[in-house]
Amino acid sequence: MTKKRIYLNAFEMNCAGHQSPGLWTHPDDRSHQYKDSDYWIELAKILEKGRFDAVFLADVLGTYDVYNGSRDAAVRQGAQSPVNDPLLVVPLMSSVTKHLGFGVTASVTHEHPYTFARRMSTLDHLTKGRVGWNIVTSYLKSAAVNMGLEDQINHDERYDIAAEYLEVCYKLWESSWEDDAVKVDKENRIYTDPDKVHDINHEGKYYKVPGAHLCEPSPQRTPVLFQAGASNKGREFAVKNAELVFIGAPTLTIAKATVKKLRDDSVKYGRNPDEVKILTMVTPVVGRTEEEAQEKYNEYKKHISYEGALALFGGWTGVDLSGYDPSTIVKYVENDSIRSALENYTKVDPTRQWTVGEIAEQIGIGGMGINMVGTPEQIADLIEEWVNEAGVDGFNIAYAVSPGTFKDFAELVVPVLQARGRVPIGYEETTLRGNLFGAGPQLPDHHPGKSYTRKEKIVL
Repeated sequence: MTKKRIYLNAFEMNCAGHQSPGLWTHPDDRSHQYKDSDYWIELAKILEKGRFDAVFLADVLGTYDVYNGSRDAAVRQGAQSPVNDPLLVVPLMSSVTKHLGFGVTASVTHEHPYTFARRMSTLDHLTKGRVGWNIVTSYLKSAAVNMGLEDQINHDERYDIAAEYLEVCYKLWESSWEDDAVKVDKENRIYTDPDKVHDINHEGKYYKVPGAHLCEPSPQRTPVLFQAGASNKGREFAVKNAELVFIGAPTLTIAKATVKKLRDDSVKYGRNPDEVKILTMVTPVVGRTEEEAQEKYNEYKKHISYEGALALFGGWTGVDLSGYDPSTIVKYVENDSIRSALENYTKVDPTRQWTVGEIAEQIGIGGMGINMVGTPEQIADLIEEWVNEAGVDGFNIAYAVSPGTFKDFAELVVPVLQARGRVPIGYEETTLRGNLFGAGPQLPDHHPGKSYTRKEKIVL
């Protein structure tokens, strides 16, 4: 490929509607079938045939209960409620694919790293090295109180916890078991050489993990590291650790500013700014003609749930807009939710002011990303414009209706991008990290996580 490669993830969640609240009412939408294995199996086949790099599975551990001080709007409108576990659909999808990757969301705030590391190693084994971890710190107070806390943990402290959590995982994945620890030596009756399995002896502020990892090394050891923090503290964490960073930018101007901050911070923390791949969220509405695409988009808009959209906004930002007129301009306030989400609508682009009604309509199809409406060629043009102008490396493709949005994009837009040299024709490797970066299944030697790799003792 002679042009800058574009990375493509399908953005999904184990629920109905995901980023398009109310669109589950559209007759073409089948996302309410998320409970059925056939739904995920069909989606996996569509995505691998369409040369997607991965399906990225979002998750929350609470309900959106900021809007009007209640979860009722989110529950009534199906705004990411009900929601099932994202990790459990991965084996289903991997069993019918050979190359598609799986980015799963899991919170560092509400699960212990010792047990979590085993779950990820297990998935990496089962998928033959096609798993990534989207590291989140959990922004919903409802999740915190249901996990036994009095209140949400302070925003910045959540990232301090995340840093130590990841350190524990690095130690378990990278240093506990040597590469050749497992022998499966039937003749001598030795399954694993105990001298090659090591305690990690971690004792920190938040975690004490003295022992060894429960799993033998998986193909990638450490899963591909995804992260979505765009606040000051979140960016610091991302540029130190993440291999792919996700942003939600409602305009190209905002995306460009966010990308610049991430690139600048990468340099500050000693990483190559081009090494961290940045993906923004878009929802494509594809038609074979411009008129067909616009008609489809106008039809989708009729199904937007106003209160469902503002329920999501309340959960993301901690701001309740239920008592405001749709024409009210939204202002910035600081709290312990996703700070970058509110900054996008209030601070990042000083030339743009958002009203309550505009936010609801914009979130209604595609969440905090943008909608691209047009023919395959027009959408490919817009995608290239965002790569060239905003500096993003790829896209989280959200859906208006599922699996239709993904099917249209895979069948109509991807071939155009491939013809333009932006998306590879086939898959290069068998592991997720290999397919993304073409440099083998494990973390590169210069990645911070590799500093925990056990060094062989030199015998004199």
